[in-house]
Amino acid sequence: QVRLVESGGGLVQAGDSHRLSCTASGDSFAKYAVAWFRQAPGKEREFVVAVNWGITNYGDSMKGRCTISRDNGKKTAYLQMTDLNPDDTAVYYCAASELTSPSAQERAYAYWGQGTQVTVSL
Repeated sequence: QVRLVESGGGLVQAGDSHRLSCTASGDSFAKYAVAWFRQAPGKEREFVVAVNWGITNYGDSMKGRCTISRDNGKKTAYLQMTDLNPDDTAVYYCAASELTSPSAQERAYAYWGQGTQVTVSL
């Protein structure tokens, strides 16, 4: 099992880049697929990106404007976002799965962080 804690949320300006972190504790982090999801106000949670074993799966929501990376030694995953706009305002969640495939499906992920708020202003 792993426990996930996101950090790095805050208020950013439109057009800016920003990086979120997801730090794990507990089990070995390297064996987990890691994903980022987000939930905007009044909307369903949506898939952003996932990675495992060098395979990255991008969702449509931020394709071309985000990069996921991980440092297994630090038990940390990162979401680097670029060219942010107000539509990117959301709570961003980190999730981990013991399945090897970097799935876009929420049900594939058993472990979730509490989320971190990102607000993009004009």
